[in-house]
Amino acid sequence: MPRLSRLVASLHAETAFTVLAAARALKARGKDIVELEIGDSPFPSTPAAKAAGIAAIEANHTGYGPSLGLPEFRAAAARFVSREFGIPATPDHIVVASGAKPFEQFFAEAFLEPGDGVLIFSPHFPTYEPNLARRGARAVLEPLRPDNQFRPSPEAVERFLKTDPKPRSIWLNSPHNPTGGVASRDDLHAIANLVRGTDVVIFSDEPYCHMVWTNSGHQSILAEPDMLDHALAAYTFSKSYSMSGWRIGFAVAHPQVVQAIGTLINTTASCSPPFVQLAALAALEHDHTTRDDYMNQFRRKVQRLADGLSKIDGITVTRPAGTFYVFPDVRPICQRLGLTSHGLALYLLEAADDHFGIACLGGECFGPAGSGFLRFSCAESDERIDQALAFLPVALSRTDRVQRFKALHPHLTLPTSHP
Repeated sequence: MPRLSRLVASLHAETAFTVLAAARALKARGKDIVELEIGDSPFPSTPAAKAAGIAAIEANHTGYGPSLGLPEFRAAAARFVSREFGIPATPDHIVVASGAKPFEQFFAEAFLEPGDGVLIFSPHFPTYEPNLARRGARAVLEPLRPDNQFRPSPEAVERFLKTDPKPRSIWLNSPHNPTGGVASRDDLHAIANLVRGTDVVIFSDEPYCHMVWTNSGHQSILAEPDMLDHALAAYTFSKSYSMSGWRIGFAVAHPQVVQAIGTLINTTASCSPPFVQLAALAALEHDHTTRDDYMNQFRRKVQRLADGLSKIDGITVTRPAGTFYVFPDVRPICQRLGLTSHGLALYLLEAADDHFGIACLGGECFGPAGSGFLRFSCAESDERIDQALAFLPVALSRTDRVQRFKALHPHLTLPTSHP
């Protein structure tokens, strides 16, 4: 076969999609799988978005558009972040892409050079490091702690700025995937004070901006004074408006950064589909009632799942302050069964029962700091969540099946004790 580059040979796919494919294959063979692995919404796309998208296609808005995004959509996005999050944005601060994820690559290409240090709070979204690898930048991983509700530590930022040989960037994700931690206003204020006046830039990943379960609501570091000179915040319609398959999002940044990213988009994707942008615009302007109803349903699902997991022996739950994930500590179970948490997740999917399984993710899918945890999403009905909760104790008691699974998959055996 043709020789591949070292870069592509080093990349790993996001594990959620790998487990999704395995779950769907098992379902196709007749196995009943409760899918709690993928961060997708179980709800339909919001109504105004669907109607506007169909109308835009029928009106032939199916050609090219500006690389930065349609002017009317950029204006709507600026009004949205100003109104909801207090970010002093104008249309010149907005650039459009196919979801929030592409902005990881665009940010890295816009700001990072080989050898630059990038502080990432971990466990972390698995595509962060591959996008640093594209530029030869260094990931500096700082563990998040459940006893601090998985919040980013300003002290860790200060230490990074003082001790790293070439500190260049900090990547924040709040509300946080996979832990459900939420940075407080004080956290962001302290981090902004440390960064202001330096050459350090922040990538603020905010796709779960409407999934904050505390009374404070979502806080963005871009609302802090002068942070538009230091940060880019990325947003998506996948979570809030159940539009994951539409692939649409936008970023907020300094106008010069917006223009630079527009050039990157021009030389790669050309533009985002105009009819999708018009659907997203309609969502911003008309779908907030449906959005808020969806978010309230997610809040109840998270509470249901967290409460149920906390009643199972060997599982400790730090109640998520945001997102639609629960990230329980299962280290006692891993220790007792002799499985890594990724192995435990695959056992629940493949081997705990011949006819029923649970798809979830092992914490090490999000970096070494996630070892000993599982991530469950709430992307199923309440009835299906209850079925999964009822099955877990049964599955964990079937030690004969665990032993057979370990014999077939020795690489998933826990080599040492969890810290």
